[in-house]
Amino acid sequence: MLPREAIKCALQNAERSALVAFLTAGYPEPKNFLNVLNDVSEAADAVEIGVPFSDPMADGVTIQRSSQAAIEHGVSLGWILDQLGNRRTQGNTPILLMSYLNPLLAFGFDELASRALQVGVSGFIVPDLPYEESAPLKTSLDSVGIALVQLVTPATPSNRLGKICEASEGFVYAVTRTGITGTKTQFPTDLAAYLAAVKEVAKVPVCAGFGVRNREQVRMISEHADGVIVGSALVEALERGESPGAFLRGLRP
Repeated sequence: MLPREAIKCALQNAERSALVAFLTAGYPEPKNFLNVLNDVSEAADAVEIGVPFSDPMADGVTIQRSSQAAIEHGVSLGWILDQLGNRRTQGNTPILLMSYLNPLLAFGFDELASRALQVGVSGFIVPDLPYEESAPLKTSLDSVGIALVQLVTPATPSNRLGKICEASEGFVYAVTRTGITGTKTQFPTDLAAYLAAVKEVAKVPVCAGFGVRNREQVRMISEHADGVIVGSALVEALERGESPGAFLRGLRP
């Protein structure tokens, strides 16, 4: 099975609506990264590993803070790939890297695709890479069967929405609202209609995230999407010293 198909299957085969968990690589302590990843992988249906970046424009203060701390501890894209290569077992939970474009460009797309395949990465999410400019990275990832997940938002025009969903692999990342991650604003009142429109044109599962913080929000979004993405709330749980696995299991309806 190709890595991108593994993502799709894991989300489709979830007993309930899938839970996708985001963590910043190497945070809060680089030495505990693989232990945290294992705990999260056991509780989630897919895991997004955030590649720390100095200018995370789509992220709120929680992930900005975690990225800065990880960078100060020497965490980089190369470090993450090396750590993933050191895992004793890869398990069945798909791993995706969520990164801004600069680190991927610096690494080199073809080398990145080859190395990612070696260490068990199934997909990439690149928030600052427009669909219209994604062909070079997609070509490299396609050569090894790794997914490039595309993002849509409530502001995406309907004609463009179809093109983006058509191109997305693994799942479609449906941003629940405009703005940055982690803030406590309310979801839009037309969220159900928006997610229904995305699901109508998507050929892969639709997972929704940005601002998901509690079980009630997970339950509500689960009624309209194939999966729910939790990021800042999990990073904050790690900051408090909580068990990431227990925290995630507590979010399931």
